[in-house]
Amino acid sequence: MSIEQLVNKVVEKLEKELALDTSFEVEASGRHVHLSQKDLDALFGPGYQLTKAKDLSQPGQYAAEERITILGPKGALHNVVILGPVRKESQVEISATDGLTLGTKAPIRESGDIEGTPGIILAKGTNSVSLDKGLIVAKRHVHMTPEDAKKAGVENHEIVQVKVESDGRSLIFDDVVIRVSPQFATYMHIDYDEANACGFKKGMRGQIIKK
Repeated sequence: MSIEQLVNKVVEKLEKELALDTSFEVEASGRHVHLSQKDLDALFGPGYQLTKAKDLSQPGQYAAEERITILGPKGALHNVVILGPVRKESQVEISATDGLTLGTKAPIRESGDIEGTPGIILAKGTNSVSLDKGLIVAKRHVHMTPEDAKKAGVENHEIVQVKVESDGRSLIFDDVVIRVSPQFATYMHIDYDEANACGFKKGMRGQIIKK
């Protein structure tokens, strides 16, 4: 066998292995706020535009330089990041532990599903906005491109299990929702409570286990 043939066989083997790899990177998402333009104006001034600090893994999404305070019945969370761009309705995503600090219990919901959720107060300096809904703990989920979803054999809104491995804290997350869109990049999102439970490290990968 020539060197060229040997190289081609190795390349072919690697390509097959990569084709079978349906794992994805896991990201830990801290508390953050999505604002409507109306609420952004109320907090920062009429016609205010967010200042991009860095791009996020999902196309078109970014962390802004601006920070605000979340005020609850028993406490506050300061220096909370705003994610852009603006949305139709404001939404505040916290962890269950954050809820204890604020003195309020947020339901576990998919992003955008805010009907019937608790309200919360947002503040910037002397300006404040009282939301009548929008406080949630984000349901753990996997953003997927249609191509990756087909490769993994899953569909939009399907509920699966995801196995993550780490030193001493490997676990299987149950009740994970799949979210498929051509506008997504394939990443799993968990909050900091979940990240602590699995010994999260940057670059950690997950693998779907269908229920």
